[in-house]
Amino acid sequence: MVDAGSFTRAAERLGITKTVVSQQVARLEAELRTTLLVRTTRRVEPTEAGRLLHARCVLILRDVEEAIAEVGEANAEVAGVLRVSASNDYGAIVLAPIAARFRKKFPACGVELLISDAIIDLIDNKIDLSIRVGWLEDSSQQARRIGTFRQILVASRDFAAGIRVDKPEDLSSLPLVANAVLRKPFTWNFTRGGFEPRTITLREAFSINSTPAVLEATLAGGGLAVLPDYLVVDHLSQGRLVHVLPDWVLPSGGIHVVYPAARFRPQKVTQFVSMLTEHIRD
Repeated sequence: MVDAGSFTRAAERLGITKTVVSQQVARLEAELRTTLLVRTTRRVEPTEAGRLLHARCVLILRDVEEAIAEVGEANAEVAGVLRVSASNDYGAIVLAPIAARFRKKFPACGVELLISDAIIDLIDNKIDLSIRVGWLEDSSQQARRIGTFRQILVASRDFAAGIRVDKPEDLSSLPLVANAVLRKPFTWNFTRGGFEPRTITLREAFSINSTPAVLEATLAGGGLAVLPDYLVVDHLSQGRLVHVLPDWVLPSGGIHVVYPAARFRPQKVTQFVSMLTEHIRD
């Protein structure tokens, strides 16, 4: 009635007569001993008590609908289309292979991977989940930390051969390929053994607003760079990059899964997050 705005429209939605609707409302008001609706010539308006009862009933009905859906999902096939958003680097390096494995395991479920360093609105874009790395800002969405990554100061093999760096202070005169996606791309906090904090500001060689592009510029000898471990681990193991000041540690970042606000998750979401979490642990 509150949503419909009139007895006539409410009756049409319910598939019963206007008289029955009026009788049911009158009976409820009599039981509660309060007026729930005020009738005017144009529409029906709820009283304060009516608005309160309506709001509580909406929540109850929503809980029932979600409970029914949740029970159904527990036994449902993983199907439909899973929409996932992620940053350029993490999406390309980590999530794309995970998405391929997910499709092999659940062929009835399609995957749409939206890769962008911009924060994509989950509701407007109908995103099932977003993977965000770094330091998660306050959000109205539901978030869970599922892993961490290390930040590593690196340089190309040829660039590293031409410099001598024994302590963080030696970095201040060296060029940095700055990642403009970061909030403070030039200032870094180092510690050694959990102690000896050092805050160093590096000199900009040039800045790039794409983490994969920062990697490519660093491989080309553009200067030092701070990059996440998942992006450089293969280059370090194959000698294309060198870990500069390996005894000094930069702050670790978090890997978060962010969901639209909801009380339950479809099986496609649960299974994808489970697969990603297992990959991170391994």
